Amino acid sequence: MITKEKVLQALSTVPEPDLKGDLVSLNMIRDIEIEGKQVRFTVVLTTPACPLKEKIKSDCEAALRRDLGDDISIDIHMTAEVAPSAKAPLIQGVKNVIAIASGKGGVGKSTVTANLAVALAKAGARVGIVDADIFGPSIPTMFGVEGEHPPVQDIDGKQYIIPVQAHGVKVISMGFLAPEESAIVWRGPMASKALIQFFGDVYWDELDYLLVDLPPGTSDIHLTLVQAIPLSGAVVVTTPQKVALADAIKAIAMFRQPQIQVPILGLIENMAYFTPAELPENKYYIFGKDGGKMLAERFDIPFLGEVPLVQALREGGDAGTPIAIEEEHPVGKAFAEIASTLAQQLAVRNAQAEAATS
Repeated sequence: MITKEKVLQALSTVPEPDLKGDLVSLNMIRDIEIEGKQVRFTVVLTTPACPLKEKIKSDCEAALRRDLGDDISIDIHMTAEVAPSAKAPLIQGVKNVIAIASGKGGVGKSTVTANLAVALAKAGARVGIVDADIFGPSIPTMFGVEGEHPPVQDIDGKQYIIPVQAHGVKVISMGFLAPEESAIVWRGPMASKALIQFFGDVYWDELDYLLVDLPPGTSDIHLTLVQAIPLSGAVVVTTPQKVALADAIKAIAMFRQPQIQVPILGLIENMAYFTPAELPENKYYIFGKDGGKMLAERFDIPFLGEVPLVQALREGGDAGTPIAIEEEHPVGKAFAEIASTLAQQLAVRNAQAEAATS
């Protein structure tokens, strides 16, 4: 006779490779139902973007058939609960805040942010973006929502700005609040105050990941963010050439300063190589080769992946349809893999932080 105890015993031999434990001890097995030789249960992953989802599922099936027989029927429901950062959340309902940074402009940081967000959303996560580039907001254009005006709504006696939603991602930006043709000429404290309002006065509801698209460099905005918001981690975006890498090092150094100490979840190399549409197998390393990968190794940072330079990526950004929407496009696949790796890195860090404080 199949019992719940026998099912749990079999599944206790299935490891979760990243969290260094088995599925049962990690409380990832839920809702076991048994009817004769039919076994149904739920596996709760740490992120919907888990790259090991299919392996964990097949390992569960193999363990059950090994211990309970080949003639059983197995129905496994795969779901996810994103763990919150161990740091005290400032923003109600937001589990993780991730800064996307670069040491210099022109490396495609906003493009990477937009596509990462879409890739995470397509995997099933609840995602938002704060466009922290107060003086040069570009996220509205990349999501095709220029000219939108976020409404204000009374929620529990407080007036909140409701973020604009596009492609499954909630977005807030100064681009929604200032005329498109006008320049924002503010001193640093005013820009910093506006950034804080994007967190405290915007109704994000429930989010698994809130990505913060930072302006280039290391300025007042960056200092305000790390001092006011408990960040789950940061991602550094660079291109392969030497001048970009030199500035990426400064971004890494900023997050590693003793008074800041934000964990760097990984590095992404954008514009890794050029591939023309008519010659999809060709790779032209016009900005150099493997610069980001070598930088990640030098500073012992996870290398999240590389993004090629293709015309469709630029066209998607201009048209307001991030290329990550196209799951079968090679660049769409690249962003899906990078998003999975990022979610994996964050899940491991959150688990380690929770274990350290328990």
